[in-house]
Amino acid sequence: MRNLLIKPNKENLKTFVIVGSFLIFISFIDVLFNTFFEINFTGFFPSKISFFAPLILGTAGLYLIRIEFSGNKLLDRVNANFNSSNFNAILTLLVIFALIKYVPPVLNWFIFDADFIGNSKDDCTSEGACWVFVKVWLNRFVYGMYPDTEQWRINSAFIMLFLLVGAAFFVPEKFKKYLLFFLLFVYPIIGLKLISGGDFGLKYVETGAWGGLSLTFIVSAFALILCFPIGMFLALGRRSNLPAIKYTSIGFIELWRGVPLITVLFMSAVMFPMFLPDGTYVDKLIRVLIAITLFEAAYMAEVIRGGLQALPKGQYEAAKSLGMGYWRMHFLIILPQALKLVIPGIANTFLALVKDTPLIFVVGLLELAGMVNLAKTNPKWLGMAMEGYVFAGLVFWIICYAMSRYSQNLERKLSTER
Repeated sequence: MRNLLIKPNKENLKTFVIVGSFLIFISFIDVLFNTFFEINFTGFFPSKISFFAPLILGTAGLYLIRIEFSGNKLLDRVNANFNSSNFNAILTLLVIFALIKYVPPVLNWFIFDADFIGNSKDDCTSEGACWVFVKVWLNRFVYGMYPDTEQWRINSAFIMLFLLVGAAFFVPEKFKKYLLFFLLFVYPIIGLKLISGGDFGLKYVETGAWGGLSLTFIVSAFALILCFPIGMFLALGRRSNLPAIKYTSIGFIELWRGVPLITVLFMSAVMFPMFLPDGTYVDKLIRVLIAITLFEAAYMAEVIRGGLQALPKGQYEAAKSLGMGYWRMHFLIILPQALKLVIPGIANTFLALVKDTPLIFVVGLLELAGMVNLAKTNPKWLGMAMEGYVFAGLVFWIICYAMSRYSQNLERKLSTER
């Protein structure tokens, strides 16, 4: 009996499992009834003890069933994954209790008590979310103030981009370099001309009307396409043996990494036009694209430099022994291996770039978050900020999660550690 109270063991497995399971069951019942029916089974205890009673009972129950090599596969699996120590047991209970306590109210607000049907704020009569707000403003959230009759141009530009990126996975290897050249140097011009108009009979649409999710994609896509090659050359320049190139690259990287992006955006929008010659005008969106691209290129350069430094010196010597020059050595031997090593870092920089795009709101460009901020100030929709920001958050999460999953798949595909 003494061993039974001190240390759980296989000899009294049944007793320990029954008692432990009962205590765990009581702790879960207490949390469930307290959450859904406001019934507190441990209310007769002092308030502090009553609050922690489910955690104490659950921890005691998990301790009693923590029997190594019990012979029961389910019990051993639970102990190995969730109940290997008292600390892990407490963490497991805290996570489960938090899910029980907070997930149902969130689901009620998000789905079950939400309003989906209607055309005005007056149609939102329940205590849940008013998704009518998102439905009414969805077109503006996607296209900003871009004219409705011209929105097909934005759709065409992005369909072209998706087709080009998709074609890169199927075209023969000898054509990929031409496709990459087109994507980096030709498509950006075509895409911007198609969206802005002014040529080929297309109506001109000033960049101040661009906005919403489409502007988020435009800024992200062009910055992603351009910051990678710039960052790669900066990384090579920082490792160069030529002092002029090396210290110029170091100065550029440290300058752009040493200032906040919001400061860079203010400089591009306010200060940069002052240094231009009289009569010279550069569109605000172009200035913002250049600013974000150069800012992210500095971070990209350091990520790529980490990959270059991770390669053993023998790789360089082997390439030189084959008679390769500097550029052939780096583009055929060094960079393919270095970039493979830093895929997580590159993906992280790309994700940060996408999430930094809402900062362009401070210079008057209304991307998705900016349009939400504008919509919530409309007198007819006051008080709808929560729904708008939740929608924007979900959109950003989907974009970033898709990019993250792709980077993980690419990492596995290129992995040589099999």
